[in-house]
Amino acid sequence: MERNLLGKTALVTGSTRGLGREIAENLAAAGCSIALNGFGTSTEIETCKSKIKSTHDVEVFYHGADLTIPSEIAELTTAVTRQLGPIDILINNAGMQFVSPLEDFPDDKWDAVIALNLSAAFHLTKAVLPGMRARKWGRIVNISSAHGLVASPFKAAYVASKHGLIGLTKVTALETARDGITCNALCPGFIHTDIIEGQIAEQSRATGIPRERVVEEIILAKHATREFVQADQVATFILLLCSTAGASTTGTAIPIDGGWTAS
Repeated sequence: MERNLLGKTALVTGSTRGLGREIAENLAAAGCSIALNGFGTSTEIETCKSKIKSTHDVEVFYHGADLTIPSEIAELTTAVTRQLGPIDILINNAGMQFVSPLEDFPDDKWDAVIALNLSAAFHLTKAVLPGMRARKWGRIVNISSAHGLVASPFKAAYVASKHGLIGLTKVTALETARDGITCNALCPGFIHTDIIEGQIAEQSRATGIPRERVVEEIILAKHATREFVQADQVATFILLLCSTAGASTTGTAIPIDGGWTAS
């Protein structure tokens, strides 16, 4: 892979596993120093750091900030800048889900989902923009969801947060359009990760339906392709947005959803 981002520093939230880790790996392959943030045991995190560093010959730093706490976000961005240099690329990927009917939706769960999925992206964007403006270059990619474009029942907080993230994306893009900064939102459908595998197993146990039917009739029912989105497809799209080819793409919400939002 062409190392066209050599010398850049990328902060990827929720990057110790799943989609975030795939994004971090791809940015490292393009030459970025990588700041990781997410959950995991110390052994898991050290393994993740070591693999990225040894495979791609880049600097890797981890900070365990709780992104629902604004003061810890400030500590995160300060620490990354001190360890790796100014943040050139911000990928707001961290997120959580909670499913409940509206009238039963716990207030604390609503607050937690909004804090991580939406408010954290606001605080991180606010923190990195001054430096990006000063250098006249920056890339911000917000990982929204197909649920940022359409809704499903029982996911009030998630759907609201992902719609809000697209709104934040558009405002950020308009305010930075003449500063060499782009901001875009990617809207994936269901991505095949360990988390999804757990959901498939739970659905299969709860319904008594075999795994294959759960995937086809429940998980992927909204995908016209009846196929999962692959994490590397999303990660590769981010490389495009960070490249020269992506310089005129800003303020967009781009579906990567197997045709979910086409109908």
